[in-house]
Amino acid sequence: MTFKTADLCDNYSDELQVVAPLFQSFGGNSRFEGTIQTVKIFEDNVLVREMLSEKVKGDVLVVDGGGSLRCALLGDMLAEMGYKNGWAGVVVYGCIRDSFDINNMPIGVRAIQTNPLKSIKKGWGDKNIPITFAGATFTPGEFLYADEDGIILSKMKIR
Repeated sequence: MTFKTADLCDNYSDELQVVAPLFQSFGGNSRFEGTIQTVKIFEDNVLVREMLSEKVKGDVLVVDGGGSLRCALLGDMLAEMGYKNGWAGVVVYGCIRDSFDINNMPIGVRAIQTNPLKSIKKGWGDKNIPITFAGATFTPGEFLYADEDGIILSKMKIR
């Protein structure tokens, strides 16, 4: 991947949303981009599993976990499922676990923090609805670009 979010901001700033810098970088791919798909959940990762089990071509799953730091919403098994099914990355407004293993996988991951505790499994939440956190609205079908400098969103594919 040759894009740089800083360059995209220089060239398209009026057309972009810049996500607040709240996230740590995990996964073997520090840069990733793709079409946004979303889940809105709270301390329950059943819908994360459902989404990552679907075959895609370079999409990015954005998980609104309400910013909870009390449990993890993504672990090594789900991250592996994701990259094997074609997901470019996962952005978690919450925590992940198994970070050592995820850091060795060919997927990009952003999360607030790590927590070793697993989530509940009730299946509560919503899929593919617009979600807002970190000063930005993530809309399914729009585009996300992430690199070492941050995360930006665009209504159209850039480049």
